[in-house]
Parts: sequence; C-alpha cells; structure tokens
Amino acid sequence: MALVKKGSRRITVDGVAYRWRVRGRATYAQGLVWRPLAYAVERAEVTGAIMVVTTNQPHPSNWFEISARPVLPADVAGAIRAAHARGWTPEKPGAPFHLDLSEEFTPLS
Repeated sequence: MALVKKGSRRITVDGVAYRWRVRGRATYAQGLVWRPLAYAVERAEVTGAIMVVTTNQPHPSNWFEISARPVLPADVAGAIRAAHARGWTPEKPGAPFHLDLSEEFTPLS
C-alpha cells in the first residue's frame, strides 16, 4: 500500500528521503477526541512498508476546537529514527509498522 502523494511532504532523515502525510479531515473518533492524531510515513520512491505514527495530541480538526500542536518535520524525523531503532525496515514490503507515541493522550469521555 502506498501513501497518497497529494498532500504529502518530503523529508530527508540521515540521508534517506521519506514522504509523510497527515490526514486532512479528522476521523469520527478523532473528531470526538476519542483517538489521537496519527500520520503516515514511507520511503520516497521505494515500495515498502508504511509506518503509522500515533501521536499524543488531538487532531487539529477536532470538533471541540481543542488546541493541537501541528506535526513538525522534527517530530517526523524523531519518529523515523525511533521506528528504525524498534525494527522498522521501510524498504521491505509488509504490514504497516505502528509506532505508538500516545502514552500521554487523554481522550474526552
């Protein structure tokens, strides 16, 4: 499965090119702040495994207008390095790699 190119951004981490993308519209659970913001990362121009990063903040388009910090390139670079340390091999096809950074997320009830 490949990342949609439209709306994705390029980043180079340790000399390797990647693309990453945040979903523009919140899912139902993200809109209600039941689930945190997530974004996807893949190697640029290489077909392989996608990484899904679950953050510890709400989606910026949540329906309660709870403030959210944008995902910055530094956050993406840190997530890529952490995923590599945990065994993500983006050049090998396979199931998506999930990196859960949501330990401090508090959902609305």
